[in-house]
Amino acid sequence: MKTQKSFFEQNGGTYTQVGDVLLPNLTIGEDGQQPIGKYGRMRKRYLKERHPVLYSELLLSGKLYSHLLEIDEACEGRMEFLTRQMAKQEGVTEALKAANQMEWVRRMNSIRNRAEEIALHELVYC
Repeated sequence: MKTQKSFFEQNGGTYTQVGDVLLPNLTIGEDGQQPIGKYGRMRKRYLKERHPVLYSELLLSGKLYSHLLEIDEACEGRMEFLTRQMAKQEGVTEALKAANQMEWVRRMNSIRNRAEEIALHELVYC
């Protein structure tokens, strides 16, 4: 008599029998993996709270880590691009930094905050 494979087995998963119970053989990441940054952790929390099904699918398929790392790197890159673009557009230059450092810091902080909000809405909270 042939038994039907579970969804987990059909996707390459295996079980170990412990007493009368079959436990799935799950592993958590590899040693030496790059740590997930701020934006990857924010994405993880968002998925857990707002999209638990997608979070579970990514976790069980082993794609969660790569997804979070990709989001983190994309967010960092997007913020860097937006910051440079906004600073150029608003005339925040090295000359301003040399002439009035406090004004330069104030304006750069404003630009970074706006760039972060844009990146969060485009990549993390979508």
